[in-house]
Amino acid sequence: MLFLLQAAGKQSSPGGMLSMLLPFILMFVVMYFLILRPQKKKERERKALLSRIKKNDRVVTAGGVHGVITSVRENEIILRVDDAKDVKIKVDRSAIVTVLEVAHDVEDTEESKEEIKGSKEAK
Repeated sequence: MLFLLQAAGKQSSPGGMLSMLLPFILMFVVMYFLILRPQKKKERERKALLSRIKKNDRVVTAGGVHGVITSVRENEIILRVDDAKDVKIKVDRSAIVTVLEVAHDVEDTEESKEEIKGSKEAK
């Protein structure tokens, strides 16, 4: 008798497997667009930030230490945290969380000064 009830239940729900999987598929799609995709975007931005850091940038580490980069190596960075006493610390590149102020290249500032002088002379 129990077998007859089970057989009757299976016949009354066509496409039962699809209707069971559809909520899981929808949850995965929603999770992808709300969680995984933004996380990948942040990871790409972080890699770009770490690849752009250079000497004389003002940065903040994961521990909250503020400093100016004095040396950049492959996986480590030397920060000057106190100008008066010339205190320097060595941190991993991955410890950099934010760049507060980007150092301007000397060549860029000289070129911009020449452009300003040229525009003043033209007037």
